[in-house]
Amino acid sequence: MRRPGPALRVALLGVVGTLTGFALLTTWLGVHAHRYDSARDRATARAVGRVIEDDIGDEEDIRVRWTDQAGHEHVQRFGIYDTHRYTKGRSFPIAYDPRRTRPRGFPADPDETATEDDLLVPVGLAGVAAAAVCGVWARRGLRFCWTARRPGRPMSATVRCGERIGAAGWLSDTTWLVLAETDQPGLPVAWQRVMWHAVLGQGSAEPLMVSAHPGIRGRAAVVAELPDGTRLVPLGRLHRRPPRHLLLGDRDGVRADLRDSFILDGTEPPSAQPWWRPGAHAAVLGAVIATVPGLVLTNGSLVATVSFALIGATAFTSSWALSSPQP
Repeated sequence: MRRPGPALRVALLGVVGTLTGFALLTTWLGVHAHRYDSARDRATARAVGRVIEDDIGDEEDIRVRWTDQAGHEHVQRFGIYDTHRYTKGRSFPIAYDPRRTRPRGFPADPDETATEDDLLVPVGLAGVAAAAVCGVWARRGLRFCWTARRPGRPMSATVRCGERIGAAGWLSDTTWLVLAETDQPGLPVAWQRVMWHAVLGQGSAEPLMVSAHPGIRGRAAVVAELPDGTRLVPLGRLHRRPPRHLLLGDRDGVRADLRDSFILDGTEPPSAQPWWRPGAHAAVLGAVIATVPGLVLTNGSLVATVSFALIGATAFTSSWALSSPQP
């Protein structure tokens, strides 16, 4: 039975990680949005509060003092849209549930839905982001399949490792094929970035004979195919000049019996760690980094902080997969 190759595994992990992360975010926010709507529907009593502080934080929230029908006084912070109307000293209509001993106040103004929108808008944005990431992977796969079927021409290829200047961690390393004409292997004519393969870096560093399958347009991505049918998945367009902001160094080369980058038979060389572990590290790092601004920007709100953590973990995992990681 043929096993998925490294490119397909990374693509699947990227797609599944993105969908799972945004699904958790949507569920988390959706549950709290439903609870908020349900509590607001039960808020049938009305009170008039007084704005005691305005222009709070970056969102220009207000703080309101109001009294329920039982005579209990409350001071509560609200997010609003009409910051010019509800300034300090102005009245602010409050809706609350009279059956609760310590009721929570809601804006009685139907146009003031900032709190509810803060829960629902990220859900829509998460859907757009998930569709965009999946679209990138779909485009890569379709372009690979389409280009690989086009007629190829013999070329010489040398594997190079590129490091993005100023980038950090897994986002800095890239893998490139330096393409040249067969009669002038030392004179590069094009540079093509490809997805990392588990057996890159093994074998001879000498140029390899490949069949270069060009895209429809002149600078479209090229699929490099070895004589045994091995194909490498291209990333980005074909470069006619050395890529900028990159340091290209030597790599040990490519083994002549590479299997297909999407479908790989046989046994791969042993790795010091599981191929997915850097992705897991990226998810944890993203969650930790995003938690800090979540706590600072939301005054320790559990709902917002967890949302920030889920967004950070998903974004870092997606970026790791899209960068064509090198273990």
